[in-house]
Amino acid sequence: MLLWLADYLSRYVSELAVFNYLTLRGILGVLTALVISLLVGPTMIRKLGQYQIGQAVRDDGPQSHLSKAGTPTMGGALILVSVTVSTLLWADLANRYVWITLIVTLLFGAIGWVDDYRKVVERNPKGLPARWKYLWQSIFGILAAIVLYATATLPQETTFIVPLFKGVEIPLGPIMFVVITYFVVVGSSNAVNLTDGLDGLAIMPTVMVAGALAIFAYLSGHVKFAEYLHIPHLPGTGELIVFCGALVGSGLGFLWFNTYPAQVFMGDVGALALGAALGIVAVIVHQEIVLFIMGGVFVMETISVILQVASFKLTGRRIFRMAPLHHHFELKGWPEPRVIVRFWVVTVVLVLIGLATLKIR
Repeated sequence: MLLWLADYLSRYVSELAVFNYLTLRGILGVLTALVISLLVGPTMIRKLGQYQIGQAVRDDGPQSHLSKAGTPTMGGALILVSVTVSTLLWADLANRYVWITLIVTLLFGAIGWVDDYRKVVERNPKGLPARWKYLWQSIFGILAAIVLYATATLPQETTFIVPLFKGVEIPLGPIMFVVITYFVVVGSSNAVNLTDGLDGLAIMPTVMVAGALAIFAYLSGHVKFAEYLHIPHLPGTGELIVFCGALVGSGLGFLWFNTYPAQVFMGDVGALALGAALGIVAVIVHQEIVLFIMGGVFVMETISVILQVASFKLTGRRIFRMAPLHHHFELKGWPEPRVIVRFWVVTVVLVLIGLATLKIR
């Protein structure tokens, strides 16, 4: 929106042409989302508290969590508002990737909002039944894949990249493209949701992975950098630096209120949306495997749940004291801040490994 205005006014004030630079608009996307979060956050938290939209806490979990009962939740709406406003202000709205990522994020956020609303407002402990949640996630994930495939104009837009190997690009037909996109977007959405169990645990890894994906998007969209790094040149993906920047800024703003001890929780409205956002960006820039590496904390949390459920159903025994994995460490006696920070440290290392794949080929 502001890009169009700056474009028009640059005819009269040449200095405004600086807003055509992606890096500047990416930085402005971060700062705008951060400022919106910090300004709107206190009011939103106060309103959530007034309407008694508080978190319900399981009595079979760590006893330290019982004191969190009643803490305002559905704070993920703050993230969605700041991401949306910042993206619309600074991104090129003629870019299809911007609209696809933003719409997918909001649609998955809508699923989470319905789930949260039923839990905390209607006092239905089951929220949105799992079969309906997965159904709508599947529908939105498949639709996103179909739109991406149908609007592709270059062969490299529908390929699968294997990192660490120069020039290994596997062309995908429509079925395989849809299947891979579905699993990446829906899987990422649920993985972030499972990780969102401690104060700040999910949001900081999301910020770090989003920042790394912004780098991949920028490099993929730049013909010279893409050629130098031996990655496919994907015209238009560079614009996603604004969207990813908005994710970073809104995440940091939310962390201001979500850090231990949390004043607000993001709820499914935030977790499902953020996971889907990371997944769809990774698909667009063809870094699905790298997302699996950088989001290793999300992957570990998901695998711990799968193993726990499978083990209990098959043998009647539990592998972990409690799943997801962060609860296991809590029940082993780790203080909550220690679990959170150590998972953050692991994410820093994994993101660096993911970025290193750009040169190790």
